[in-house]
Amino acid sequence: MPEAFVNTFERDYVQFSDLPDANAVFRELPKWFEDYNENHPYNGLKMLSPREFRRTDSGASPCPVS
Repeated sequence: MPEAFVNTFERDYVQFSDLPDANAVFRELPKWFEDYNENHPYNGLKMLSPREFRRTDSGASPCPVS
């Protein structure tokens, strides 16, 4: 599962960004995580983003990192 997450980040975020140095990556990471968690559809979550899935799954506890 971690490999799939890294591959998704590389494919959907890193590949399309201008990242001249490590500081540029660190500046972008919070935005990428927010987009991934709030907007990125995930097949294993019925094509919902992680937060959408947590909000709609009645048996789940609230997301601790919302």
